[in-house]
Amino acid sequence: MEEVEVVVAHSQRATLRVGDVFLKVDADPAHADIEVRAMALAPIPTPAVLWREPPVLAIAAVPGTALGILGEPSPASSTAWAAAGAAIRRLHDAPLPPWPGPRLDDLAAELETESAWLLEHAVLPAEVIRRNREIAEGALRQWKPVFMHGDLQITHVFVDGDQVTGIIDWSEAAPGDAMFDLAILTLGHEERLDDLLAGYGQDADREVIRAWWSLRSLTASRWLIEHGFDPDVPGCEFDVLRARMRDY
Repeated sequence: MEEVEVVVAHSQRATLRVGDVFLKVDADPAHADIEVRAMALAPIPTPAVLWREPPVLAIAAVPGTALGILGEPSPASSTAWAAAGAAIRRLHDAPLPPWPGPRLDDLAAELETESAWLLEHAVLPAEVIRRNREIAEGALRQWKPVFMHGDLQITHVFVDGDQVTGIIDWSEAAPGDAMFDLAILTLGHEERLDDLLAGYGQDADREVIRAWWSLRSLTASRWLIEHGFDPDVPGCEFDVLRARMRDY
């Protein structure tokens, strides 16, 4: 009999694995709507949708293993990272999905609110928060929208050897900033940016990617803390913010 593995669980959603099937339970059915539509449109390998019975979405596991996990060195080869970059480029060059993406005003307001919360609760030295807030402003500019995955964490990209076998978790897909996807994939794995861009293309804006590292880490930290995760684990969000202080 197959065991049930809890992949992730919090108050908003849970993902369970039973054998080669993932069961995603989400309180907001709109997330599953977007995920199914985005996977159908994406020109790169994605999981097969097996069935859907709201609030549950069942998808097949993809072969291979994740590029890595946040907080640990990636075991994947430089060639695998370049292959991931090439796959992301194909996604970004595809026609835009027909629903709205993030708005600059909302991102700026979120940065303001979350930075203030971090300062109020003194979870990091004030200078670290303030300096990263300054860096993060570099991401808040007009961009040419692309087909953005929207949550391209390192655990969401699967490879087998040097080939990309699948990219999972598409509920945040939307028209958006290409540099955001590149930043999320390399968050905490900054030493792999050159490998990624070898496949993606060297026209990427490295300064904007660094700005997204700061913005993402600032805006995600409170949510992580309040949902039982620790952004202060070595290699994770707080270390990303501290690293920016060494850049200047």
